[in-house]
Amino acid sequence: MNRFHFIRRVTLVLCLLFATVDRHALNQAGENYTPRSGQEGKDVVWVPTSNELVDTMLDIAKVTSSDYVIDLGSGDGRTVIAAAKRGATALGIEYNPDLVEFSRRAAIAEGVTANARFENADIFEYDFSKATVLTMFLLTELNMKLRPIILDMNPGTRIVSNTFGMGDWEPDQTIRLKEITAGYDTALLWIVPAKVNGLWKFADGQINFVQEFQKITGTLIIRGQEMRLTGNLDGDRIHFNAGGTKYAGVVSGDTISGTHAGGGSWRITR
Repeated sequence: MNRFHFIRRVTLVLCLLFATVDRHALNQAGENYTPRSGQEGKDVVWVPTSNELVDTMLDIAKVTSSDYVIDLGSGDGRTVIAAAKRGATALGIEYNPDLVEFSRRAAIAEGVTANARFENADIFEYDFSKATVLTMFLLTELNMKLRPIILDMNPGTRIVSNTFGMGDWEPDQTIRLKEITAGYDTALLWIVPAKVNGLWKFADGQINFVQEFQKITGTLIIRGQEMRLTGNLDGDRIHFNAGGTKYAGVVSGDTISGTHAGGGSWRITR
């Protein structure tokens, strides 16, 4: 073996040795990693949601074993793990790979790996449209950035936020935990409403809905008689009052059908 080949082989061996040492050091660092409240993140600093508020957020969303819960910015994984303990299928989307690995280890320790998993991804690039429940602890401006995507999710999808709102989209329910004194103490729930804005027709007239998120106003015209209406949407369920009569129905694509006070039925189409 000439001098050149000897030096080349020694160099290769040393490189492999250092790479092995570096990987071992990284693995050790990962196993010893513990997140720190206030640490920098991609879009926000990380602050853990209190366990009490996690439970309240899942309670307010009525999470059951039939749900698919996605936590946007899942941090140390506690919301995903808590949802998995309720039997739900749960996924955490987290940009920080250290937090992802920390969460995976926590899920193993809690025995919920069958229901809980975590992905290292950007929440603004991830398709979370299949979730039945969406949880998050982001700033209002980030919620607003996500809002158009959320409003295109399936009607009835439940959205729960720790403390921060959705601008002029008012929550359907708000719970504040007075026992939390360090801030970030409020669970906000929205239910994605069906889209009904515009003109709908039936044999004897028409309804023109004016929709602002889950709130509706507009006019009902029956055989030439016009009446103002007001009401609301709860996912794909609609309720409104027109001319002193209460109407309730279910939105299914381009059809709404239901009943009104007195026992009669009604059906309208776009």
